[in-house]
Amino acid sequence: MNEPVVTAATFTNHPAATNHYNSLPPTVAEFFAGIGLMRMGLERAGWSVEFANDIDPKKWQMYATNYPANHFVLGDIHLIDPATVPTVTLATASFPCTDLSLAGGRAGLAGAQSGAFWGFLNILKGMETRRPPIVLLENVPSFLTSHGGQDFHRAMCALNDLGYAVDAVIIDAAWFVPQSRQRLFVIAVQQELPIEVKTDTFLSKLRPKALTSFISSHLDINWRLRVLPELPSGSATLDEILEDLPANASEWWDEKRSMYLLSQMSDRHREVAEKMIANDKLSYGTVFRRTRNGVYVAELRSDGIAGCLRTPKGGSSQQILIKAGFGTVSVRNLTPRECARLMGAEEYVIDVPRNQALFGFGDAVCVPVVEWISRNYLMPLLVEMNDG
Repeated sequence: MNEPVVTAATFTNHPAATNHYNSLPPTVAEFFAGIGLMRMGLERAGWSVEFANDIDPKKWQMYATNYPANHFVLGDIHLIDPATVPTVTLATASFPCTDLSLAGGRAGLAGAQSGAFWGFLNILKGMETRRPPIVLLENVPSFLTSHGGQDFHRAMCALNDLGYAVDAVIIDAAWFVPQSRQRLFVIAVQQELPIEVKTDTFLSKLRPKALTSFISSHLDINWRLRVLPELPSGSATLDEILEDLPANASEWWDEKRSMYLLSQMSDRHREVAEKMIANDKLSYGTVFRRTRNGVYVAELRSDGIAGCLRTPKGGSSQQILIKAGFGTVSVRNLTPRECARLMGAEEYVIDVPRNQALFGFGDAVCVPVVEWISRNYLMPLLVEMNDG
């Protein structure tokens, strides 16, 4: 029988777990594994990946360079037999955001790519009594609002139908690394587990108004919210992750190309750039080219935080670095190593072409965010389960 619907005033103590959940190991099956950054964050916190799947051979190539790939299944998630997935404690799914993102076609979970979420749900369903007691989903915040919230509602109800109660948080990578990258994380837990529930922790950095409003207006969903510690302060700055490239390095643009970029800025952004150039110290900013009213416009960010890394599907997706001061300006694209650092993956081995690396990092999860979730949410859950 399902537990009562959780409201803002409810505190629930759950009955003791069955023997099925005793002595659970920190094992993981990761779906939509990408280049392995979810794995990196989990392993830093003590988890062990027993199974991985992704459909992209280029991402698998990067993954296999950094991790043993004997447990990696390359292929369509819809074709995976649930019986071949090992019994694990945690299943993760960083399913495609293309149809959910603001830049996508807004097809939502009915889309060809983001709809792969249902392939993941079918695997959980097919695992039956071996279903992982914990599930972690990751996607863009617009998952919450896709189709007026209907997609997120359907997804949460589908998890409820499989026996999971759900929680959700929104975390910006900028609290850990100098990159603005908000992501929505859903943590789902088997309902009969003896896990503390407290929902008077609504509005916070982790659960901003858009999320708490959704929760409070969808109490037909079986929520299980958890008290969490404060997030880090986010003191890292862009200059800390930059490679020290000499002035004559081929990565730096020539003067004509650099000046053309400045000419694409609006008056407001150009004024900021000119102040950076005139300053008597070096400072750094990042630029994205965006289409505004059919025209490419260069938009400058100068607060010491990079914009959200993207997959380089076109010139406008490439993030550009500006180094300015003492009357000079230098311009280049961010390097793959800098992108790795912006994702908290300094030690990641990169041995593939530049665009392949940028695509991999632009489509990945921020490692210290995953590590924080693991240390402050997933591992405490595991301890409670094993003590239950």
